[in-house]
Parts: sequence; C-alpha cells; structure tokens
Amino acid sequence: MTPSSPVLAPATADPNVTDENLAAQPIGYWSGVVNRAVLRHLRDAMASVDLTQPLWWTLNRLVAAGRDGVTREALAAGLAPLADDADEIPRVPARFLQRGWATEDEAGVLRVTDAGLAAHARGKQLVAEVRARLHEGVPDEEYAAALRVLRRIARNAEASGAAAH
Repeated sequence: MTPSSPVLAPATADPNVTDENLAAQPIGYWSGVVNRAVLRHLRDAMASVDLTQPLWWTLNRLVAAGRDGVTREALAAGLAPLADDADEIPRVPARFLQRGWATEDEAGVLRVTDAGLAAHARGKQLVAEVRARLHEGVPDEEYAAALRVLRRIARNAEASGAAAH
C-alpha cells in the first residue's frame, strides 16, 4: 500500500468477486484456493507417470548430484521442509532402490541409474507440460510480479509473527 492509497476494509472471501473488488479480498483464502488447485492438478498429472512430488523432488536432487551421488541424510535434510509429511522424504530412497532408479554403495551414497534418468526425463517433460497449462494466458512478467507479491506478503507475515513473540 502506498501512502496515498486508501485503506480498504477487509472483505469476506468471495470466489465470484469482481476485479474491481479484488484488493479487499483475504490473501489467505486466495492463496489457499491456488495452492489446492495447483497441487491437485500437479499430483493428478504426476500420478499418470507413477510419480509423486516427494519422488520428483528427490529425483531432481539425485540427478543434480551427478556421479558423486548423495547420502540419504543429505537428501532428507534438503527436502524434508518441502514435504507435507516429514517422514515421507526419508522413505524415498528405499522406493528408488526398489524401482531401480538408484543404487546405494556401502558408504550409503545413492547414485542415479539409467532407469532413474529415464524417469527423470519423463517427469521433466510432464512438469514442463503442466507448467505450460497452468501459465496459459499469464505472461512471465505477470507471473513474476505475482510471486514477488506473495514472497513479500510471506516475509511480512513472518516478520509480524516474530515481532509478536
């Protein structure tokens, strides 16, 4: 809000609100609507190629590790904050081994296999297709602006929460 902007009274969440009245809408409601819709769409699409988000996140990290590989602990430490269930990420390496997407040496280092690279290629193609569908009619500049606003609101909320304690 700029110094010359009027202070808007908060409105009740309204899925049919007009563009003229959007500024008064609650961010929590709309961010939740977007979150649920995007996750449902992405998870349904991933299921069509036998992937889940935790599998995809972990596969990306494993591929990025290259020939050096990565330990279970390093994967879990980097990815656990993203998961809905904190126990999900530590379970993923066992699923990779069972699927033949990774090998694990005696030191506990996981390395991607050719089957894992093929799964990664399928997932990468799928994610690109999903992104294109979700971004239809949204120019990159508007998308980036929306993310900047969401990031700023998240920082404001975190700073307000820290100040309240």
